[in-house]
Amino acid sequence: MAAPTDPTAPVLTVGFDLDMTLIDSRPGIRATYLELTARTGVHVDADLAVTRLGPPLEQEIREWFPEERVDEASELYRELYPLYAVAPTPAMPGAREALKAVHAAGGRTLVVTAKFEPSAKLHLDYLGLDVDILVGSLWAEAKAEALRAHGATVYVGDHTGDVRGARAADALSVAVASGPCGAAELRAAGADVVLDDLTGFPGWLAGYVAEDAASV
Repeated sequence: MAAPTDPTAPVLTVGFDLDMTLIDSRPGIRATYLELTARTGVHVDADLAVTRLGPPLEQEIREWFPEERVDEASELYRELYPLYAVAPTPAMPGAREALKAVHAAGGRTLVVTAKFEPSAKLHLDYLGLDVDILVGSLWAEAKAEALRAHGATVYVGDHTGDVRGARAADALSVAVASGPCGAAELRAAGADVVLDDLTGFPGWLAGYVAEDAASV
């Protein structure tokens, strides 16, 4: 059952994905997989793994470890993550400006990510990204639970799974072609808006807010 809509939500609540939407997590994730290989002796092609970010960690771990070791390897990865992944990870172009644009419009920002929530918080804190609400460990359609609970009317992400999450929540899907999925793939998945990256988001949001105000 979906969580009830937050009655205190402002008129505008915009959700964002994290990896490859707000942050370029490839360098840090690559470094963590290399260390996981060193610690376990199980080869993980880190360069390949970072080309398919988005789904939960366990999905990628299953590509390299037998099922009986998935939990163990995932736990070790999460232990290594703060040491190897946070410092090398930069914000994506336009990320700060996108979050500021939402606040400037009187709205609030919500991050809904498949990433382990404590790891996601480390990134936001390290980079100083101004996010009002963070919800982790949700992927694809399951993201709709958090989007509905917090009254998000827009969800921004880079993966077709993010498009599915937005649609499941009846939120407008704004896709950025800055991750593993190209613009055509995002459109085919049902994205309502496709931007090259977040640098175009403030301009789009200004038009969206103006149009919404005119319709009232």
